[in-house]
Amino acid sequence: MSFTTETHPGVTARPDAASDGFTLNHSMLRVKDPAVALDFYTRVFGMRVLRKLDFAEMKFSLYFLHRPVAGEAAAPDDVGERTAWTFAQRGILELTHNWGTEAQADFRYHDGNAQPQGFGHICFSVPDLDAAVRWFDANGVAYVKRPEQGKMRDVAFIKDPDGYWIEIVEAARLKNLGR
Repeated sequence: MSFTTETHPGVTARPDAASDGFTLNHSMLRVKDPAVALDFYTRVFGMRVLRKLDFAEMKFSLYFLHRPVAGEAAAPDDVGERTAWTFAQRGILELTHNWGTEAQADFRYHDGNAQPQGFGHICFSVPDLDAAVRWFDANGVAYVKRPEQGKMRDVAFIKDPDGYWIEIVEAARLKNLGR
């Protein structure tokens, strides 16, 4: 029999068929300055902007970013088709910019890790953690924790320009995590 889920209090062993086909599409972060955030995620993580949507009446923009995967079907050129395609993907990062925040010198979003705690982090899996650390160092990325620090080894936490934490893992190094 193949693995389906660990069993813990509250876990539904057999999800209802009504949820078949549900896919986690994206997570959203609010950003102060889209130019700064877009530079970070496209340059440091190699993500690409699939779609930008502006909502003038509500004064905000959405940027949907994705990390291309070799062999994956390309996004459609037609903007309507690309919008629909974007909302059918996995692993999308949505950056939300409320217009005007970039001009406010003291403006800052709560990162969820200071009190009161809430949101924690997003995570990127990398093929080689040591190489990723060298890349982050070369690009002046701020660390919360390097892989050799703390009790949880082989896991790094960096910060994006808005102070959000990003966990960095190399899957092969985590086989003994939690044993």
